[in-house]
Amino acid sequence: MSYFPEIKAIQYEGAKSKNPYAFKFYNPEEAFEGTTMQDYLRFGVAYWHTFTEDLSDPFGAGTAIRPWDTYSGIDLAKARVEAAFEFFEKLNVPYFCFHDVDIAPEGETLAESNQNLDVIVGMIKDYMKTSKTKLLWNTVNNFTHPRFVHGAGSASDADVFAYAAAKVKKGLEIGKELGAESYVFWGGREGYETLLNTDMKLELDNLGRFFHLAVDYAKEINFDAQFLIEPKPKEPTSHQYDFDVASGYAFLQHYGLTDKFKFNIEANHATLAGHTFEHELHYARINNMLGSVDANQGHPLLGWDTDEFPTDLYTTTLAMYEILKNGGLGRGGLNFDAKVRRGSFSPEDLFEAHIAGMDSFAVGLKTAKKLLEDRVLEDIVAERYSSFSSGIGKEIVEGKVGLKELEQHALQLGELKQSSGKLERIKATINQYLLTSFAE
Repeated sequence: MSYFPEIKAIQYEGAKSKNPYAFKFYNPEEAFEGTTMQDYLRFGVAYWHTFTEDLSDPFGAGTAIRPWDTYSGIDLAKARVEAAFEFFEKLNVPYFCFHDVDIAPEGETLAESNQNLDVIVGMIKDYMKTSKTKLLWNTVNNFTHPRFVHGAGSASDADVFAYAAAKVKKGLEIGKELGAESYVFWGGREGYETLLNTDMKLELDNLGRFFHLAVDYAKEINFDAQFLIEPKPKEPTSHQYDFDVASGYAFLQHYGLTDKFKFNIEANHATLAGHTFEHELHYARINNMLGSVDANQGHPLLGWDTDEFPTDLYTTTLAMYEILKNGGLGRGGLNFDAKVRRGSFSPEDLFEAHIAGMDSFAVGLKTAKKLLEDRVLEDIVAERYSSFSSGIGKEIVEGKVGLKELEQHALQLGELKQSSGKLERIKATINQYLLTSFAE
């Protein structure tokens, strides 16, 4: 059975193509940095948004029309696997990722849930034998079910902590079986509403213990995936423990986990934290902690996680600038943790949304490469901080002066003159590069 009978394999047709089911800028086979554009960008499909999302919101029922929704239970899970691999093949995407509950229904008990997972994992494994699409990362959902109302690894109940740990154990085993390149932890309920009933130190200590248990078990079963933490500042809890990359990095440093974890950074989560996407990528990169990316965007007028497909070329350019400076994403990738809008309910919309996102990052990739080749931003930054390359500035950087020496230097100074940051010129230059990137 075909779930997308009207859709042919998506091909690259170039910028002048009028075909909505063709890539305009993303050419998977185009040579790039000693590999191909496909192998460098490492795009991944999010199983949850693409195959389980019904497009409901807090004010309305789901609108999604999905041919596999005629089934239920384990039969629905099997149909989604069939649809997923047809989608992967037609989109020609190298990776996918999932939570445990995305691929298999939860049972009445943990044992029954694990049995359901075994059935579907076996089916996925069979499909992967003949598919080019690999598992970018997997994770477990330790936040939706009411048992996690007070958290998982940071839960106030030891039984819940144990249940969450058991789910992670199964998730690590699945990751190994399917050859996952990474494993993600998103602390959807790892936070608190109020300090009035919270032992924050115990919760944080337990969360640190939780991660160490996962590291130890992965080593025990020889699962060598890159571990990733995905920061989010708010929603659902008022105070998330992994607010942003900076707070997450401090947490990892405190609990001795920086050599085991990197960050999976989501654009929409950066927005909710009051940061730009490139800020979060940059902070992770300069600390050697950039691991993977949830490629989406938020809505500037809405204060929650809208998970839109990325189409802002300015943002994708600055994101790819950071990723290029990082030397790529290693075992990570660009996973489309994004959903079509509620009014885009047809199965075909899923293809058009992914095409838009993949083209947007291809534009960002090529524009960022030209910016780097021409040292546009590098030269601007180097000039701005040039006073630290010689004289007193160099001595400051090298730690050769104290406050007495700095006072002596300052007393000899006349009027301090500042140079313009020329931010408007810089943005105009980036626009120029964006508009001319594909002129040839």
